[in-house]
Amino acid sequence: MIYRPLGHSGLQVSALTLGSMMFGEQTSTEDSLRIIDKAWDQGINFVDTADVYNGGRSEEIVGEAVARNRHEWIIASKAGYGPVDGLPNRSGLSRKHLFNAIEATLTRMGTDYLDIYYLHREDHSVPLEETVRAIGDLLAQGKIRYWGVSNFRGWRIAEICNVAHRLGVAKPVVSQPLYNIVNRQAEPEQLTAAAYHGLGVVPFSPLARGVLSGKYAPGSTPDEGSRAGRQDKRIMEVEWRQESLAIAQKIHAYTEAKGVGIVEFAIAWVLNNRLVSSAIVGPRTEAQWDTYAGALEVKVTAEDEAFIDSLVTPGHASTPGFNDVAHFVSGRLAR
Repeated sequence: MIYRPLGHSGLQVSALTLGSMMFGEQTSTEDSLRIIDKAWDQGINFVDTADVYNGGRSEEIVGEAVARNRHEWIIASKAGYGPVDGLPNRSGLSRKHLFNAIEATLTRMGTDYLDIYYLHREDHSVPLEETVRAIGDLLAQGKIRYWGVSNFRGWRIAEICNVAHRLGVAKPVVSQPLYNIVNRQAEPEQLTAAAYHGLGVVPFSPLARGVLSGKYAPGSTPDEGSRAGRQDKRIMEVEWRQESLAIAQKIHAYTEAKGVGIVEFAIAWVLNNRLVSSAIVGPRTEAQWDTYAGALEVKVTAEDEAFIDSLVTPGHASTPGFNDVAHFVSGRLAR
């Protein structure tokens, strides 16, 4: 296993992070536990979950699986989203919610601390100072060891680091952006800001939610069992773009000629960015995990980099003008 430093922290993390979004729903408890055990045997020490994954069931499964080697695992979870029930104070980054959310997470996971606690998304209704002070208190209480940000834009990464410095709170150590071959929008600002402020980068969705497996042909109806076939909300909002499907087919032909799997290549491409500490790969099946692990054997060459640049302009998405609807755009306020 390859281990890399996580930003300015003293943590050493495996180059692959085991993502658990599927655990407890698409992936049965039994299969989830087996995948986690296999990852441990292969040297994986970094696992990622969140309080909203399958109503907290993912956290419960991860907690059960890592209990035997708890202090060797680096466990990351997140807060910020919440149940869609209309009740106030059950989501966001307020002091109240963060304190409630950490207690619920620790209870579900059967542990007394998290190694990394992510702010799952930006919350523009709460002052950054309130959020950072709450994080500082959780650090002081020992309930979290480090913290990070997920889905934060570059200027928000910079500002939250400045707020932390001003308040005397340890800075975040990691940023978790969406980043893959067909969506390179994190490159100009998010990754650059993270590197400047000493944050490690741990991207999610290196396979563009399955688009970069090459299994979706442009213009065709996706299989019923696939994410697109199930009309998964996020893949339909973010990745289900004809330009991306066409590019995936070109990459598939390219990697096939090289004798390399497209899945392994797409993950290896993300890891070939020196700003990236680890890539989150979230399997639904054990067979998928076995394929993902093969990415560490793939060497991405300068020729490969140039080929990808010819398909997707650095810093851009495959589709001109594309913006993720979940990412807040604040630069225009109509009068």
